[in-house]
Amino acid sequence: MQATPQQGGKGIRRYVIASLVGNSLEWYDFFLYATAAAVVFGQLFFPADTDPLVGTLGAFAGFAVGFAARPLGGIFFGHIGDRVGRKSALVLTLSIMGIATFLMGVLPTYEQVGILAPVMLIVLRILQGIAAGGEWGGGVLLISENASDKRRGFFSAFSQGGVTLGFVLASAAFFLVQMLPEEQFMTWGWRLPFLFSVVLFGVGMYIRFRLPESNEFEETKKSQARPRVPVLAAIKSHPKEILVAMGLRVAENGGSYLIASFSIVYGVHVGVDRSILLLGVALSMLFSFGTILFFGHLSDRIGRRKVYAFGAAALALMAFPFFAILDTGTPALIILAYFIGNGICHAAMIGAQPAFFHELFTPEIRYSGIAVGHELAAVFAGGLAPLIATALLINYNSSTPIAIYMIILAAITLTTLALSAKVGPRALNRDDNRSEVNIG
Repeated sequence: MQATPQQGGKGIRRYVIASLVGNSLEWYDFFLYATAAAVVFGQLFFPADTDPLVGTLGAFAGFAVGFAARPLGGIFFGHIGDRVGRKSALVLTLSIMGIATFLMGVLPTYEQVGILAPVMLIVLRILQGIAAGGEWGGGVLLISENASDKRRGFFSAFSQGGVTLGFVLASAAFFLVQMLPEEQFMTWGWRLPFLFSVVLFGVGMYIRFRLPESNEFEETKKSQARPRVPVLAAIKSHPKEILVAMGLRVAENGGSYLIASFSIVYGVHVGVDRSILLLGVALSMLFSFGTILFFGHLSDRIGRRKVYAFGAAALALMAFPFFAILDTGTPALIILAYFIGNGICHAAMIGAQPAFFHELFTPEIRYSGIAVGHELAAVFAGGLAPLIATALLINYNSSTPIAIYMIILAAITLTTLALSAKVGPRALNRDDNRSEVNIG
């Protein structure tokens, strides 16, 4: 189906707004755990009598478990999204995410109920992971399936802007509550961002219930050839595309969590004030909102692959300097490092990613294909990155192996890009024809 001119202009706006707001609220919930894992969960739910890094390691293990659950959510909600509708899947993901996040805010700690505390936290984190596994693909498709070919990169990037704003909200919430006296913050202050999510949940549900279905999905519903089990059809008919999506995620997802989450642990470890680190993350993510849109637009002009390669290469080049700057303890330099890491390196990849993934799959299995590729990679990329980095820091007490690890992540994605030129139903070499959208 070719997008109409209206869908590339005024007709796309309600989908952009709905995806932007909905994603912001959903990912605010998901990222709360990432921030809390670096700041408080290690002490409250995974206590260690000796090295505080060991407690943080336990908290990040819970972080990884949430990522391990994401493929299950991708499969389940991908099926719903391809068979019932994108809107139905997104209403369910927000419901599960909202309930799990609110309950985290009322959990008893390890000191109060012992081992039951981390067990309940992990169960709720698994529910968050299942919801997140179905959220990303649906949020992207609401825009990409209603956008014109010529501007799909730009408009689809707004969905990633929503993810970024969610991170900003989560970081800002913890930045504000940690201004409380330390005892109050550790006793009840950390709970406030989780409890506040119930308000955001109500706003998100109102928006999503009023949202029209994707136009391209409505066209697909008329076809009699739709597979009964879309995820199996996606694996059978698009195995290379799923592998490409996974490879593209390695540097983007793994690098992002090293910069935005693990860096807080590392910075505190080397003596940087925690508030400076949280401020750097929040400000750089806010800056990223604009750069993500720019890189999405640039991908419409010069191709998805070139923009993505720039981001992955920049991540590799930034690996050693980023941690060296944290070692200086200089606030201005630290914030600048976050701006480059999040606002340039990561933004280039995530800005081009939604349209890139859209163009890898055909409509009848697109939700499932995107969800499987996107979420399987999240397990060993973003999910394991903070855990691996924390273990390396414990063993070597140095940023060198962590920087090398970041470079390896970037190399995997660059290799994937080099092998992906002819993958996907739309993967034609269109570099010489800018009137058509291109991924290379």
